[in-house]
Amino acid sequence: MRHHRYNPDFKFVVEPESFNKYTERELLQYCLGATMYMPGFKDFAPKILSNAMPGLTSMVLCCEDACPEERVLEAEENIHQLLDTVTSAVEDGTLDADKVPLIFVRIRNLDQFKHFGEGLTKHQVKSLCGINFPKFNAENGYEYYAYLKDLNERFGEIIYGMPIIEDVEVAYKESRMYELTGIKRILDKYKDLVLQVRVGATDFSSVFGVRRGVGYSVYDIMTVRECLCDILNMFSRNNDYVVSGPVWEYFRAPKKLMFEELPHYDIEDYLITRKAIVNNEVDGLLREVILDKANGFIGRTVIHPTHVKFVNAMMAVTKEEYDDACQILGTGGGVVKGAGGNKMNEIKPHTNWARKVYNRARAYGVIKNESGHVKLFAVNEE
Repeated sequence: MRHHRYNPDFKFVVEPESFNKYTERELLQYCLGATMYMPGFKDFAPKILSNAMPGLTSMVLCCEDACPEERVLEAEENIHQLLDTVTSAVEDGTLDADKVPLIFVRIRNLDQFKHFGEGLTKHQVKSLCGINFPKFNAENGYEYYAYLKDLNERFGEIIYGMPIIEDVEVAYKESRMYELTGIKRILDKYKDLVLQVRVGATDFSSVFGVRRGVGYSVYDIMTVRECLCDILNMFSRNNDYVVSGPVWEYFRAPKKLMFEELPHYDIEDYLITRKAIVNNEVDGLLREVILDKANGFIGRTVIHPTHVKFVNAMMAVTKEEYDDACQILGTGGGVVKGAGGNKMNEIKPHTNWARKVYNRARAYGVIKNESGHVKLFAVNEE
């Protein structure tokens, strides 16, 4: 799998690297990008087999919010069959392994996780990258990861876990730090099995009876912003974990996107000053992804296929950022002039930033300048 395959003619300064579930965790945690959710009972195997969405690099089959309780067993059977189908197609050569997205399953609760796990086979697990744990908290987290570790040992395979922090105990200010500290202890114990930390801004919004409109971002909702801020504070310090951004709820779904006059260079200036680029729904998403990057989120959950290329395009690293990161990582200490001659690179304080940018560059590629973001997404997929 490799990012931006929907735009094969794009010329990178440094090409994005290929990856799969067996890629070293240090890089793989940066590679998920736009992770698309869909109901677990939906048969997505034909689209994988036909490479119908070349830009899709990670997906979640959901047995929780997107799946009615009465269809959970149907969803489990469908997922087992999908994993079997994909593994068989790779093994018999009818499907290129390099075109299989990272596949995750969002389970409903511990009992359902165990029921799903007992139905897994070693054949299926070859195509399963990980499990998403909803409403993850300091009380249920140990049991989730203990059973996940058992599955890894049983199959001799890597199956990652991704906690979704969205529980009311984190939403409530008086219990938040106690809860986050407890979650951190669990993740630190099972760190090799933690691929990303994910967040549920919709659940946080629900607690306070609010919902962001299409014209502003989740960062404008003060109660939700505080939750996200404390999650980043706890888990992204020293690049301990990669934290992905929350879902953007708005979309238009035409077959082809009719772009407005596109910026030639400074896309951030267009978005922050609210000049139209694509449409209200996509521009809102792009604006939020810019704020994601500024705050340290990597990638995000998406619920519509049209969002995938926009999120992943914005994750690409500009040459100036890349050159600065390489300079910082290749210098022993002190202060040096940045690659663009326009900033100070202070080696020790900027090292964590440089490592994050360098890994993003490996995953999403290096582009000449900000106009590259536009050139990456301003194509219509066939």
